[in-house]
Amino acid sequence: MAATEDVTESRLLLAEYDRIKEEQKTRIGFRDNLLYFTLAGTTAVLAITFQSGEVRLLLAAPVICLVLGWTYLANDEKISAVGCYIREQLAPRLAELSGTPRAVFGWETYHRTDAGRGTRKRLQAAVDLITYVALPLICLTAFWCSPSAGPALVVVSAVQALVQTVLGWQFVRHRDR
Repeated sequence: MAATEDVTESRLLLAEYDRIKEEQKTRIGFRDNLLYFTLAGTTAVLAITFQSGEVRLLLAAPVICLVLGWTYLANDEKISAVGCYIREQLAPRLAELSGTPRAVFGWETYHRTDAGRGTRKRLQAAVDLITYVALPLICLTAFWCSPSAGPALVVVSAVQALVQTVLGWQFVRHRDR
């Protein structure tokens, strides 16, 4: 019974904070590595395409960018959701329990007030759009301009272009949050 007496709402909330910060940290590392994987994958596609002369291989780039871009976006959304949960739910509950008038977990709000944050967010959005949307669309355009663009593959590539556009819209939509 003594062990359960030590369990308080404050301790449970602090334990929850530790766990979700760990999840956030893991997701940040994974998300950031996705950019490198995307660049490596598309560079490999471009190198193989140029070496072999098989322009049809360019159709692999949109697939790589779609899968890794969607994964990047999903992780980025969860990272943001964790921060929002801490700021809007967890911190106020802990402040109330501790009786302190000051906000707890100050870093969760402090780093968001940095004067350069807006510029960095816009630049990151541009990098994301270039990497996950513009790059595959450039590959599709190169494919369309090649003589090996047969009707069936043009249809496939048109669908890929549409899907990349939807992904781009999701990046823009997410950025506004």
